[in-house]
Parts: sequence; C-alpha cells; structure tokens
Amino acid sequence: MHVTYAGKSMFTGDAAANALMEYAAALAHARDADSVRVRIVGPDGNEAEAHFLLDTGAPLMAESTNSNFPMPENAEVVEYMRRKTRQLMNPPPISPGGQGIPAFDDDWNL
Repeated sequence: MHVTYAGKSMFTGDAAANALMEYAAALAHARDADSVRVRIVGPDGNEAEAHFLLDTGAPLMAESTNSNFPMPENAEVVEYMRRKTRQLMNPPPISPGGQGIPAFDDDWNL
C-alpha cells in the first residue's frame, strides 16, 4: 500500500498500512498518542524505517497501489499496533477491590 504521512509518500505492506490506520483511529478516539517505527520502501525504491507519531491530528492516508516493490517485514510492529488497538477499543473492566484506586481505610492516616 501507498502511505502518505506529513506530505511524504512511502510504500509498505497491506497489513502494516491497515494496522497503522486502525491504530491511529483508535488513538484519536481515545484522545491518546503513540509512536511506532515501520519498515517502508521510499519512492526511490530504497528500504528505510519510518517513525510515525500517531495522535488526534496525525496526517495519515493509505491507498492501494500496483507497486512491484517487495514489501519489508513488519510483523512485530503490526502485532503491537493490533494489540494496542484492541486494548483501546475494548479496555478491560475495572473491578472493585482490584488494582487501581486504593480503597479508603485507616492506613492513609487521614
């Protein structure tokens, strides 16, 4: 897929481009931010690493292409983005007495 970020064009595999878009949308929905490094192929055909800052205003676009460039491997970062997207979209429930805000008791010496 062809990805455009901050006016720069690059190519990456479908899985990486889709994960980037879904993770960016989940971060924007949660009003959160993160940065990820994705292996890409530049317009010159050279393989490189792109560092994406994903937040509510991330200028990110992906589109299909008929490029013949061999796409770089991004399995690890794709899995990271998919896991983080799932966590943002389906956060674990907070249980009373579980981890989180401590219960009020005399140990606080108030």
